[in-house]
Formats: sequence, C-alpha cells, structure tokens
Amino acid sequence: MKRTNQVSLKPLENGQIWQVRDANLHIELVGKRLVHYKFYKPQTKRAPISLSAKLVLEKYLKQSKAVLLQG
Repeated sequence: MKRTNQVSLKPLENGQIWQVRDANLHIELVGKRLVHYKFYKPQTKRAPISLSAKLVLEKYLKQSKAVLLQG
C-alpha cells in the first residue's frame, strides 16, 4: 500500500487568523456550510468580507500550506 502525506488542518472556528504566503485570512463567522472571511495584506486598513463554502476554503488552505497564527 502506498501512503500519502496529508496535512490535517484544525477545524475552522470564529476568530482564526491564517497566514497564506504574504497575506492573512481572518475567519469572521463559520456556519454549517458557509464561511465569512476577510482576506487582506497586513498593511491594508479595510478588507471586504467574502463568503465561501467551508469545503472550498479548507481545500484552499491545504493547497496553499497556510499556517494558523491565532485561534
């Protein structure tokens, strides 16, 4: 059998901040299937709130090898 290395992420929760390359992704509100989040660079004063499916956002965080800064 072949083993694959899978990066396991912590479950998405309100208030988490993930570092993705040179930007941050701040989780605002986690629902049953959708997530409200802000994606911004550290020096940005205001960032728009985006809405995405939970599975899509988790897949993006895994692919980009995001790091949890604050949980």
